[in-house]
Amino acid sequence: MKKTRSIIEIDDAKCNGCGQCIVACAEGALKLVDGKAKLTGDIYCDGLGACLGECPEGALKIIERPAEDFDEIAVKQAQAPAARPNETMPCGCPSSAMMSLKTIDASLSEHHHNHSELMHWPVKLQLLTPQAPFLKGADLLLLADCVAVAHPNLHRDILKDKAVAIGCPKLDDLEAHIDRLSAIIQGARPRSLTVVHMEVPCCAAFMHAAQEAIRRAGIHILLKRMVIGRTGMILRQE
Repeated sequence: MKKTRSIIEIDDAKCNGCGQCIVACAEGALKLVDGKAKLTGDIYCDGLGACLGECPEGALKIIERPAEDFDEIAVKQAQAPAARPNETMPCGCPSSAMMSLKTIDASLSEHHHNHSELMHWPVKLQLLTPQAPFLKGADLLLLADCVAVAHPNLHRDILKDKAVAIGCPKLDDLEAHIDRLSAIIQGARPRSLTVVHMEVPCCAAFMHAAQEAIRRAGIHILLKRMVIGRTGMILRQE
């Protein structure tokens, strides 16, 4: 039965899909749908407004309207990690397969300036596991996938001597990325984490995701950021 209570409202016209509110919502009541923040269900929103201050566009506000009661049990059930079996992908490649690419032919390295600096496979964040040997004590990159096509010297300037996890902060399931990254930080204890994202506001959600993953892991780790412009230039490093 619905009763009038405080609950979040999102102005679609103002929302730019940056995802900062999603990271700020501990209950997981928000998610990106078609590039816009959406309320996943009334029962997941406690109406306290922890997400309000994170929106750079002022697209969020707390209103009073008829809504189902906040359900803390439903929130915990929704946040419980789902068991995912090691399934074989349609191409015949096991999704959990790992490959180290550390060894590069010295002669190839000498004669080909633009050789690959990729150290391992897979590279998609959701395919990486904390047990992967190449993640142990590594300098880890959390790389927004658009960076790979924008920056002309990705391998030489960014990938060299790094382990890499790739994803899209706007179109992917950001909460799933936070969970996986937190598990990697806890299990692999990387030496550092560098977030590399595009200059557009929605892409900056990867930085907030990294901060939240570190907080959940409860482990101190050096966090750095690199911002790439739409023309491919490195605009900022911090």
